[in-house]
Amino acid sequence: MNFNFPLLKPVRMLLLPISLLAGIYIFIRNKLYDKGILRSARFSLPLIGVGNLALGGTGKSPMVEYIVRLLKDQYNVATLSRGYKRKTKGYALAGVDTTALEIGDEPMQFHRKFPGISVAVGEERIVAIPQLLHDRPDTQAIILDDVFQHRPVQPGLNILLTDYSNLYTRDWFMPTGDLRDERRSARRADIIVVTKCPDDLSAEKKKEILAEINPVPGQEVYFSAIHYGEPYHIIKGNTAPLVEETEVLLVSGIANPRPLKQYLQEHTKTYWMMAYGDHHIFSIDDLKEIIRKFQSLTNPDKLILTTEKDAVRLLKFGKELSELPVFVLPVEHRILFGEAEQFNSRILTFIEKFPMNHNTLS
Repeated sequence: MNFNFPLLKPVRMLLLPISLLAGIYIFIRNKLYDKGILRSARFSLPLIGVGNLALGGTGKSPMVEYIVRLLKDQYNVATLSRGYKRKTKGYALAGVDTTALEIGDEPMQFHRKFPGISVAVGEERIVAIPQLLHDRPDTQAIILDDVFQHRPVQPGLNILLTDYSNLYTRDWFMPTGDLRDERRSARRADIIVVTKCPDDLSAEKKKEILAEINPVPGQEVYFSAIHYGEPYHIIKGNTAPLVEETEVLLVSGIANPRPLKQYLQEHTKTYWMMAYGDHHIFSIDDLKEIIRKFQSLTNPDKLILTTEKDAVRLLKFGKELSELPVFVLPVEHRILFGEAEQFNSRILTFIEKFPMNHNTLS
């Protein structure tokens, strides 16, 4: 369900008392950690945390992938996620026969795209990290996905993401707003990235947002835009450019499809959308419905387009999909204002200067 749907906003306002109770609970919990009554564990290898203060849709998965690409040729890298909506519990390490139902769609996406890295899941990171290091003792850096609220573990480098169209500075606690943590928790971040910015974001607008965020001393703030790559077939892997004449059936089960819809509006004359809930597990009936809708499109130049997150949940229908033009649209972060090198250097320097760092790959 999309809680930002306009008709639901009055309902969300009626839930303000629940939001106030949630805010009190979060405030007390954070205070217990800040005062050292509840303790955060540190580990003797570089941990990079990627997270947000709001519920979904800020681009965490593409940021994890960005960091993996940056590091994987120099270091033995692992990712550790909670494994949201998987059918298993506890710690699990991805292997050859692993499915999205076992580890979750986002970890499965990392596993498929980067077969040379270790991909693990575990609800309790403080338990999962030692298990991962036991299984993969040569691990030199771990990227912790969606970890900002998981305070039992303290990453050495915390990267906080906030959506340009819904900055945490303007948000409120769930369920009235989208926040699942206090706005002041942003002070724990080493790096703040304002994601999903317009490609042509002006220097003046950047300055306004920086003033609104008001970073604490030592914090670095960057701005990124979404960059979509060339679609590739979900089974065969061949690519096909998205041209204006193509009629597109978009199949999407992600938290915030707005940038994707805008992209299609700019690059195609006609597209149709079949929207599902975030992390939706596709059934055979869903597949039949998708095929029926696709067959009803009259343009001979047509295809089905989906996201990488949705693709890993559709792969179980590989036989049916192999004969259909089902293409996956890859997405990446692009750091704006010529600051990509500075952003990369901040991450690389953190690992290079980490006190217990191991040797890089030869």
